Amino acid sequence: MRAVTERAQPLPRAHFPHFQAITTRWMDNDVYGHLNNVVHYSCFDTAVNRYLIEAGALDIRGGEVIGLVVQTQCHYFDSLAFPQTVHAGLRVAHLGRSSVSYELGLFGDDAPLAAAVGRFVHAYVDRATRRPVPLPEKLRVALAPLLVNPKEAA
Repeated sequence: MRAVTERAQPLPRAHFPHFQAITTRWMDNDVYGHLNNVVHYSCFDTAVNRYLIEAGALDIRGGEVIGLVVQTQCHYFDSLAFPQTVHAGLRVAHLGRSSVSYELGLFGDDAPLAAAVGRFVHAYVDRATRRPVPLPEKLRVALAPLLVNPKEAA
């Protein structure tokens, strides 16, 4: 017998404490006239890493600790297409010992509901050994304003 699961729903802008605008490109559209599904994942990656870099929590060139993507997921509700501006909403769903689970919503222009909702998980490792490491304090501080339920921080 199959378990009954709740059907994913588009989320409103109020669900996300932080937004970043991402400019779409002509090449992002597929033959069907909307953003190809892989572009959604690129938007997730861009939103998370831009936030971390701008917050001073990620040194992509010389940092000893790096985040590796270990899980992604996306639910699609509406089309996005060039030349729309995508507004990526970002929040932290779980802050663990060595990993972070992000929730993201992609909104076309000023749409009230997300066209796509995703999950993106970073596992933090030592750059050289690729072994798990505790989240650096600088990263925890940068992510605190995005945390949904601060009691979840491990």
